[in-house]
Amino acid sequence: MAHKLAPFITFEGGEGSGKSTQAKILLDTLTDMGFDVFSYREPGGTSGAEEIRHLLMQGDKGRWNAKTEALLMSAARADLIQRHIIPELEQGKWVICDRFADSTTAYQGYGHGLGYEKIMEVNNFTIGTLAPDLTFIFQIDPKLGMERVMKRKTGHYRFEQLDMEFHQRVADGYDEILKKNPNRCVPIDATQDIETTTEVILAFIKSRFLGK
Repeated sequence: MAHKLAPFITFEGGEGSGKSTQAKILLDTLTDMGFDVFSYREPGGTSGAEEIRHLLMQGDKGRWNAKTEALLMSAARADLIQRHIIPELEQGKWVICDRFADSTTAYQGYGHGLGYEKIMEVNNFTIGTLAPDLTFIFQIDPKLGMERVMKRKTGHYRFEQLDMEFHQRVADGYDEILKKNPNRCVPIDATQDIETTTEVILAFIKSRFLGK
């Protein structure tokens, strides 16, 4: 892959952490500042990946086993990377992703117990040398996160039907990802109000990429 001319930023966290809201705010803010920015959600972002998303997110919670989930997630990611992320980064466009490979590590590796090393083999095969320049990991007590989810008026996804022990393992997985990647990953207190969280994120963006 050619040298990236613009940053690749990812948002990670458990259910109800508010990461999607902040990803959208960052997209709008950077666009208003005059940057050429693209934003995607995972799984999704291409016609094929959106079809895989429907398979993964809908239906009974036991619809797929852990290995199948990891491979389906990775298939959707591979399509998004090749069709959008790599071409746009090579053209100097900022890319924001609401979830990326860290989600597979946290959810299937830790949450479903496939293990860190096994998931890293899958992730490395899928993304190759591509890696986010900066990852915001939203930290929240799983119980509070699920309380937020239950208050939403939209339909609930398969992963939101899983038990609290699963969501706690996911949270623990994100803690491990933070420890293993201190230069790339930034912890975000997801209990803060939206405005405060936005200020924290923008401060990191300006410091890391804009020299402010």
